[in-house]
Amino acid sequence: EGNGRRVEVARGLGLPGGGGRREVRSASGRGACGAGGSRGADPAYPTLQSGARPADPGRPPRGRRDERPPAFFPFLDSNQENDLLWEEKVPERTAITELHQTPHVSFSESDIPPSESTELPVDWSIKTRLLFTSSQPFTWADHLKAQEEAQGIIQHCRATEVTLPQSIQDPKLSTELRCAFQRSLIYWLHPALSWLPLFPRIGADRKMAGKTTPWSNDETLQHVLMSDWSVSFTSLYNLLKTKLCPYFYVCTYQFTILFRAAGLAGDDVITALISPTTRGIREAMKNEGIEFSLPLIKENGPEKRKASGTGLRHGEEQAISDEDEEESFSWLEEMGVQDKIKKPDVLSIKLRKEIHEVQMDHRPESVVLVKGMNTFTLLNFLINCKSLIATSGPQAGLPPTLLSPVAFRGATMQMLKARSVNVKTQALSGYSNQFSLEITGPIMPHSLHSVMMLLQSSQNGSFSAGLYTHEPTAVFNICPPKDNVLDKEAVHEELANCGLHPKTLDHLCRTPVLGKLSLRHVEMSDYIYNWRS
Repeated sequence: EGNGRRVEVARGLGLPGGGGRREVRSASGRGACGAGGSRGADPAYPTLQSGARPADPGRPPRGRRDERPPAFFPFLDSNQENDLLWEEKVPERTAITELHQTPHVSFSESDIPPSESTELPVDWSIKTRLLFTSSQPFTWADHLKAQEEAQGIIQHCRATEVTLPQSIQDPKLSTELRCAFQRSLIYWLHPALSWLPLFPRIGADRKMAGKTTPWSNDETLQHVLMSDWSVSFTSLYNLLKTKLCPYFYVCTYQFTILFRAAGLAGDDVITALISPTTRGIREAMKNEGIEFSLPLIKENGPEKRKASGTGLRHGEEQAISDEDEEESFSWLEEMGVQDKIKKPDVLSIKLRKEIHEVQMDHRPESVVLVKGMNTFTLLNFLINCKSLIATSGPQAGLPPTLLSPVAFRGATMQMLKARSVNVKTQALSGYSNQFSLEITGPIMPHSLHSVMMLLQSSQNGSFSAGLYTHEPTAVFNICPPKDNVLDKEAVHEELANCGLHPKTLDHLCRTPVLGKLSLRHVEMSDYIYNWRS
């Protein structure tokens, strides 16, 4: 550890054996000390924004990719449309735009070759759109009868287990299939304001502009909304703690949080993933005594060291910092060059650390993991955090969006939108029929898995799908180190009443393998999945 610190110092000072001179950017170059707070941010909730970064000649221009999979229709390219949707979600050129410019493969097509299996990897990102195509029609998904719609809702509310046959000869006449499809489209939302798009919230100002928001200048109404939201949020957490809710999302205008019950994703305790974060968010959490980790930051990173030391007082932190600095330069005396080297002052060292911390703001690497009882502290922190809500703009005074697969106090039942389309596509022998099914809305992991299971039966194990991801949530597929190996049977027994189909529950209990990526394209042929992330 001491040798690593010496090499790091040597690099900064340009000494031989230090790997050359490492250029340290000034605060103004990265906006670390400027008034970089986001517009409308609370002064007590600091955010440091990153400035523009120089273009990398080795990468393609922004908004383009080196490699594109074939479009699902001649007139539609899924990646191109996803780029356009993402640009629309982020109207301001803030540091969030660096998600496209990062050299990592987080939000771009992976170079990993397609994989084949009878099961899909679990994907914890939220999808905004699914586009299925098949050589067989999807007309069975249209115009549900009143009885079928009612039965689908009842099956959802009572968590009735329904298992479909592997192949359905005439899907249009299958009441079980149509009821199960209705059930797979249900989700629960709070708050529910039908004239406002409540998902996604990050970069949604443009879509909300011009909408009626009577609470924006009414503090009394804001207090009522926040009070109701706190009750709903607490209700969801209690359901999660008692394993009656498998997971839920908290969507703010700055970041998204995924809460998961113990047993899901291979974890033996409740977990919460927050992405993207800023230095201001992380500092505020540390000040509240919330212990967290940064799974994508190396163990010896300064942010990792700070995050793990949430219990240290200011004086103890200063003592450790001074000790590190003395140890870093003690080896110069051994070489006899201590008088020839100008030591950087404490302010310069502190500034360098802050610049390093700010560089990962709004990027996938800033994802934060909170575990165990610290999630309860996080709950109280979020309820009392004034900066959780925007103070200006179209989202001013509007509480975060809560999304859940099961009912909770104050929730409203919502339905994903689905429609089928038949088109003619050009083939070698002329034109052939191509059938498609489009599903839009906040598509959570359980809905994605349920729809995939339905299509196996209705389309005789042959279809393809384009999946459109809400990009800030793709990093939820990371797999932090696990403390214990869980007993699957015990986990299934404890989560038996969480409201999910047993196969879907088994799917979500698996350890994530996609990393910072998410599913983009899925194709099933003869009941075998082939996917690309």
